Amino acid sequence: MEDSEKLNRIVEARMRLKARFEEKMKGTPSMSDQVPRGSGKPNRHGMPTIPIGQTVTTKWPVLDLGYQPNITTDRWRLKIDGAVEHPLVLTWDEFMALPQTQDISDFHCVTTWSKLNMRWRGVSLLDLAGLVQPKAHATHILCYGYDTYTTNLSLEEALKPDVLLAHTFEDKPLPKEHGGPCRMITPQLYAWKGAKWIKRIEFLTHDQPGFWEERGYSNTAYPWRNDRYSS
Repeated sequence: MEDSEKLNRIVEARMRLKARFEEKMKGTPSMSDQVPRGSGKPNRHGMPTIPIGQTVTTKWPVLDLGYQPNITTDRWRLKIDGAVEHPLVLTWDEFMALPQTQDISDFHCVTTWSKLNMRWRGVSLLDLAGLVQPKAHATHILCYGYDTYTTNLSLEEALKPDVLLAHTFEDKPLPKEHGGPCRMITPQLYAWKGAKWIKRIEFLTHDQPGFWEERGYSNTAYPWRNDRYSS
């Protein structure tokens, strides 16, 4: 497929997906809550600076499952499959040839710290979904990391424009300890919803809990509702 044809397909599919999930997105807490639970002056989105129970840090703590896989870009692959019309496997060069998105967002860890105004560059999940075209009955994704980690998201959360597969942080390649060469970020949710060292995105027709969700963490993970653990 020619680059221009691929780009046109992504743009058209992105518009269809946005229209398909627009109402569901509007109903998610990060967009619908009139009085989000948090503190501090309004941030760039008009919400409090940080969610309830969080403390701002300038450091970037490292949290993982006790194993940091060493995945070079020549070995890295991203598989996208499941309930999609066009499953695919991307090499690093193919991934980097896709439209690139730059974004500034905040990072809220369930362990009560928040790091603000982080500058990322990567490929939006919305654009990747545009490539593979989720089937009409797809409702969720399950993300897999090279470290065996998994985590789940509803499509109305996953397809928001600031959900990225990020490869660059502050104009430098994403460090290995933070999920490099590529990790997912989910600014509107607690950070465990973004898999480090990401290798696969499976589109599902049902919800399927991931690693921490199976161990008592919230399935939805809304920071602005202090939604840390399952009830």
